Amino acid sequence: MKLVVGLGNPGKKYENTRHNVGFLGVDEVFACFDFNEFKKSEKHSAEISEGRIGEEKVMLIKPQTFMNLSGRAVRSIMQFYKIPIEDVIVIYDDVKLPLGSLRIRPKGSAGGHNGMKSLIQELGTQEFVRVRIGIAPLIEFRGKLEDYVLGKFTDEEISLVGDSIRMFPEVVEGLLESGVEEMMQEFN
Repeated sequence: MKLVVGLGNPGKKYENTRHNVGFLGVDEVFACFDFNEFKKSEKHSAEISEGRIGEEKVMLIKPQTFMNLSGRAVRSIMQFYKIPIEDVIVIYDDVKLPLGSLRIRPKGSAGGHNGMKSLIQELGTQEFVRVRIGIAPLIEFRGKLEDYVLGKFTDEEISLVGDSIRMFPEVVEGLLESGVEEMMQEFN
């Protein structure tokens, strides 16, 4: 089984915020393939959906632990279902990338992202595939970074980011079928 993780924060307050593009990406994958409805798992502190992409059995998850503790939910699911690290794909935002751009990497550091820090700490490795979507401001933001990433997308931003989010089903399917190297060449 493959595990596709979207990082974000639970609750209405955080819907359609820049920091929740991981949830939006997973929702787009869910909508394009044959998946069961998301169910809340108290045991794993996550919303979980299972389905298939091509020949692969895939589990989509949205941790409900808040961003800074995402690793706990992912570790719990990986241990329970015996999912190896090489079968994990994580989708999340990156404020250092231009708005709407996609970057795929086979491994790497947290890069200052608290959700990724939690994952790396809980999983004990940086060796998992990640798909980052850029959320950098279109114009200089003069407030705190936290206020920016937890802010709602403007109409202009959502039109740029929406194009990239709609590509997530193709990206995930490509990662499962062709591997990370080929997808890096195509999308980076």
